[in-house]
Amino acid sequence: MTLSPQDRDAEHPVARRDALGTACFVLHFAIMLTIVFGWLAPWKGALEFYVVFLPAVFVQWLFNKNACVLNNIESLIRTGRWRDPANAEEGAWLLTLARDTLGIQATPAQMDVFIYAVLAVLWALGLAHAFAMPFPRFFS
Repeated sequence: MTLSPQDRDAEHPVARRDALGTACFVLHFAIMLTIVFGWLAPWKGALEFYVVFLPAVFVQWLFNKNACVLNNIESLIRTGRWRDPANAEEGAWLLTLARDTLGIQATPAQMDVFIYAVLAVLWALGLAHAFAMPFPRFFS
């Protein structure tokens, strides 16, 4: 279900981010871009990092109750606590991004299925690219 921009703004008013919030958002976005496009890296070392990084992100989410450690660090800086119930993005950064930018109303369970499926596909692409890529020949 999608909401009109007016309904979306009324239901979820956009809060202005302070410097810490902006820095955390930008870092999250950079990591998301790495996850989405990292499998295209032309360097063997970058691909090796990528095929280890994606499972590490997945495992971190599982052990951290579907919250990103970056949100927890922001909460720790702001409140002195690892978890902040007042932080709407904690455990729902991508859900919040999808809702606020695209108007997509998904449940956390739907987002989990989507995120884990996309991670699996991207990881498989990274593995395929890493193993199909020949090692450089320095002495040929």
